Amino acid sequence: MTIRVAIADDQALVRAGFVSLLANATDLAVVGQAADGEEAVELVRRVRPDVVLMDVRMPRMDGLEATRAIVGDPELATVRVVVLTTYELDEYGLLTPSVTRRVIDAFAAAVPAPKAPERLDQLTEREREVLALIAEGLSNNDLARQLLLSPLTVKTHVSRILGKLSARDRAQLVVIAYETGLVPRKA
Repeated sequence: MTIRVAIADDQALVRAGFVSLLANATDLAVVGQAADGEEAVELVRRVRPDVVLMDVRMPRMDGLEATRAIVGDPELATVRVVVLTTYELDEYGLLTPSVTRRVIDAFAAAVPAPKAPERLDQLTEREREVLALIAEGLSNNDLARQLLLSPLTVKTHVSRILGKLSARDRAQLVVIAYETGLVPRKA
């Protein structure tokens, strides 16, 4: 039996990462992708997947509202929704570190050739080090242990990096780390 999966995320690179990750599973098939909540609801009504991987933050209609629409529709009673998020605070994350690392590896395979690293010039050496470890899938607590810093100091570094790079979440930081070549791609 093949489980039919739909992916809803506003970032094309994230969707591509999940498609790459799921392509290796013989019992999973991606049957559609959506870039926002409204598209997700339309897609689910049209293709009736078994599972939807739903990002929380999306334009037009967020993932929570889209999930409510899907689970509230009696015709879609068999569809299951897995809500994913990359909130800055680790305790809100829904992926385990091992899954996060697999997703990051899939993202890395889908990332285009590195762009000019000037984008990172505004970061301190410590912030670059923190960014590289974020790209490896480390949580704030893991970063604190590895860098011998307090969790509050790590959180401050992450917040400053997000601001300096105009990134909205950790997932975007991972993408930036690979795009700029800060973290080398795995062969």
